[in-house]
Amino acid sequence: MHDHSPAPASWRIALPHSAAAVPVARALVRNALAELEHTADGDTAELLTAELVANAVEHTSGRTPIELVVELMPTGCRVEVHDPDPSPPADLTRPDVEPPDPWREDGRGLLLIRALSSSCGHRPTGAGKAVWFRLPAVPAQRRPH
Repeated sequence: MHDHSPAPASWRIALPHSAAAVPVARALVRNALAELEHTADGDTAELLTAELVANAVEHTSGRTPIELVVELMPTGCRVEVHDPDPSPPADLTRPDVEPPDPWREDGRGLLLIRALSSSCGHRPTGAGKAVWFRLPAVPAQRRPH
């Protein structure tokens, strides 16, 4: 066995239901990828995580913490944000019925996630829903040194 790929690692962290959660989530994802020298694109992961967390904070009410789940696999990473609202996020997986208005602040984050992730979606959980995205690992030769 000469498999040097890192074992899958996952984190689950509760975040405050406030705007303060966004920079915390970004730092967490950045550190997780850096610490394991993971090859997924950290900038994209950070950006999309910030969008998911900001969305969860903005569109759900109450003080229930939201949860950030980060899973790192040799093939890429998956980030999930759990929130207490069971209704699915608008625009994430719905086919584009009408072109989105780029000037509307709220739809932009989910469009960004759809555009930049390898896949994304949402699923119901016992307490609400989880919204997730995946990023592929970037081949070594394409990584900046």
